[in-house]
Amino acid sequence: MTVAAGGRPTRAGRATGAALLALGLALVAGACGGSDDDAGPATAPAPTSAGAAPAYTGPVPAAAGDAFYQPPDPLPAAKPGDVLSYREIPAAGQLADLGATVYQVLYLSSDHNGEPVAVSGTIVVPTGVDVTSAPVLSFAPGTHGIGDACAPSKAIAQGSDYGLPDIAAATGRGWVVAVTDYQGLGTPGTHTYIVGRAEGQAVIDAARAATRLPGPHPAADTKVVYWGYSQGGGAAAWAGELTASYAPELNLVAIAAGGVPADLTAVAEVLDGSASVGLQFMAAIGLDAAYPELDLDSFLTPDGRSSIAELRDGCLDAIAAFTGKSIDDIATRNPMDDPVWQDRLAENSLGSAPPDVPVYLYHGTRDVTVAYQQGEELMRAYCAEGVTVAWAPFDGDHGGGLANSAGALEFLAARIDGVAAPNTCP
Repeated sequence: MTVAAGGRPTRAGRATGAALLALGLALVAGACGGSDDDAGPATAPAPTSAGAAPAYTGPVPAAAGDAFYQPPDPLPAAKPGDVLSYREIPAAGQLADLGATVYQVLYLSSDHNGEPVAVSGTIVVPTGVDVTSAPVLSFAPGTHGIGDACAPSKAIAQGSDYGLPDIAAATGRGWVVAVTDYQGLGTPGTHTYIVGRAEGQAVIDAARAATRLPGPHPAADTKVVYWGYSQGGGAAAWAGELTASYAPELNLVAIAAGGVPADLTAVAEVLDGSASVGLQFMAAIGLDAAYPELDLDSFLTPDGRSSIAELRDGCLDAIAAFTGKSIDDIATRNPMDDPVWQDRLAENSLGSAPPDVPVYLYHGTRDVTVAYQQGEELMRAYCAEGVTVAWAPFDGDHGGGLANSAGALEFLAARIDGVAAPNTCP
C-alpha cells in the first residue's frame, strides 16, 4: 500500500521504515518431539478454541497432498518450534544433486500478538555429515506472493524456488537449512506479509523446529544463523531483534540481511505509480490481515476491492496487473493518513532491540526499489547501538541481491567457525 507523504522518519520513530521490510525480493524472481530441555524456556500456548488444548505428544507423519498444510484444530499445547507433523519428500533440483534429505514440516509458532499459529516450512538435511553437530541456518525467503499456491515449500519441492541456489550453497557446507513459509502462506488464513514480529518469530521457530525433528537432528545448543534478502532480509533482522526475548536458548551467532527497506516513505516514493506498485498493495493486505481494525476495504473503491482480491490469491506475477497505478486509482482516501494505520506501522519498525550478534548488511547502490540510503541508515542505526556490522554495498539494482549473496554466505560461515567478525561501522 502506498504511504502518507511527509518527511523522513527519525530512527526512534521510523513508523514507516520497517513496515515494508518484506517487499523487495519479489523483484528478483520471488519419532518424538524435542524434550523440555530442547524446547527452551518458551511457555506453552493458550488453548486455541473453547476447552483445553490437547496434549502435545510429538510430531506425527503428515497427510498427503495439500492436506499437509491443514493444522490440527485445536492446536495442541506445544511450545513454539515444536514439530506438529512432517513428511520426507524427494529432493529436487540442486538439492537432489547434493543428495540432501528434504522434509516438509508443520511447526508451532506465534503470531504478532503472541497467539499460537501453525506455520509450514522445509528442512534440508545434508548428507555425509554428523547431523547432531551440524549448525542451523534459518533461511528467510523473499517475496513469493499472498496466495497459498505461492508457499516456498511448494516451489522447493519442485526444484524451482529462486532461493534454491543459496539454500543449496549452505546445504553443501554441511549446514541444516530451515526455510519458513511464514504465517498464512500455504496454511489457513491470509499471509501476514510485512508484519515484522510474525515473520521474525516464524524464522526463529523454523530454527527450533530443525533441532526437534524425529531421528538425528542438530543439538538444541548448536550454532544458529539467520539469512534473508528483502522480505527475507527484513524477516531475518526481525528474528535477530526478537531472539533475546523470544528464544534466549538459541545459540545465535550471526545474521545476514540484504536489501532491507528501512524507510517506508522512501519506498513509496519509488514504487507508487511504478511497475512494482503491486508490492505496496500486497503490504496493505498483510497489515490488514494482522490488524482487522485497519479495515482496508473501507478505503477502497469497488474496482479497487476487486483488484486487491486478485492479489490476495495471487503469486508474484499478479503484481504485473498494477503496473503504473497509484493509490489514487484504487482508493477513495489514503489509509496511511489514518492514525490507526500509523500506529500499526509504528509497531512494525525495526531498531527498538538491536541484535547482540554480528550483522552483515548488503544493499545495491543503484537500487530503485528499496533506495540505497535506507540500507545505509539501517547500518548507521545499528552501529549507533553498538552492533558489530559488516556493511557490504554492491554495484547494482535490487535484483542483484542473489548475484551478490556469496559475501553473506562467507560471513555466516566465518562466524560459525568462530572467527571474529569485521566491524565497518563509521
